[in-house]
Amino acid sequence: MLSLSILSLRNNSFTGSIPLQLCGLSTLRILDFSHNNLSGNIPHCIGNLSGLKSDYEYSYGYLGRFELVSKGRVFVYDYGYILYLVTSVDLSNNKLSGEIPMGLTSLIKLGTLNLPTNHLTGNIPANIGNLELIETLDLSMNKLSGSIPQSMVSLTFLNHLNLSYNNLSGKIPTGNQFQTFIDPSIYEGNPGLSGCPLPTGCQYNGGAPQVLSGDGGEDDDSKREKLQFVISMVIGFCVGFWGVFGTLAMKRSWRYAYFHFLDKMKDAILDFVSAIGTYLQKRS
Repeated sequence: MLSLSILSLRNNSFTGSIPLQLCGLSTLRILDFSHNNLSGNIPHCIGNLSGLKSDYEYSYGYLGRFELVSKGRVFVYDYGYILYLVTSVDLSNNKLSGEIPMGLTSLIKLGTLNLPTNHLTGNIPANIGNLELIETLDLSMNKLSGSIPQSMVSLTFLNHLNLSYNNLSGKIPTGNQFQTFIDPSIYEGNPGLSGCPLPTGCQYNGGAPQVLSGDGGEDDDSKREKLQFVISMVIGFCVGFWGVFGTLAMKRSWRYAYFHFLDKMKDAILDFVSAIGTYLQKRS
């Protein structure tokens, strides 16, 4: 058992807590206890699964049919498929409680972490950004609170995220992969969250559409910017107009020179047009 790399007991009716002996499986790469009736806390020693902390090279394939949930879908691996590149922890759809153990964030080679539909409480670990290779992170339908850790912005491989239906609050982080998470359902069910793509506290930049307020009009910042633009246009027109014509009105000599210049320009243009017309008549 110490050389076990895949442990899948999904879709059963197991009860009780997750045994601590699990933490001694140093070569485990895939752990799937989903869709059972397990209760209690996630063992803190889960961070001892060294197979999910370093690179291992396997020269064999898994012979059998295997199902794995990743990126919100069920993938079926058939006979002979080599699974040594796949790393996953799936404890979804149980009755697990307590906080997410900090040890989970030390599994730096983990690709999929599914913990939805449990009774997990507390904050999302602040150093969850250590999971540098994570592609799928599903913490939905728990009782997690606090803010979304800023360290999650560094998860550049993350392409499937679900934090819906918790008690999260604060501003949704921005930057890197979070710029691609534009589906509001990722964050729905968290009344305290704000920021894009949620309508609360979302302001787009760079020419993107302005978020409308609840009465169907533009928000206060947009109205203020338009008002400032109109005022600046009026001031600019007044300064330009009176800078020229005000001076002409007060200085008679300048007024005479200005209109004399306009007369000369008019005569020059008329002479030029007349010369062009005469030339064309001679050519014809």
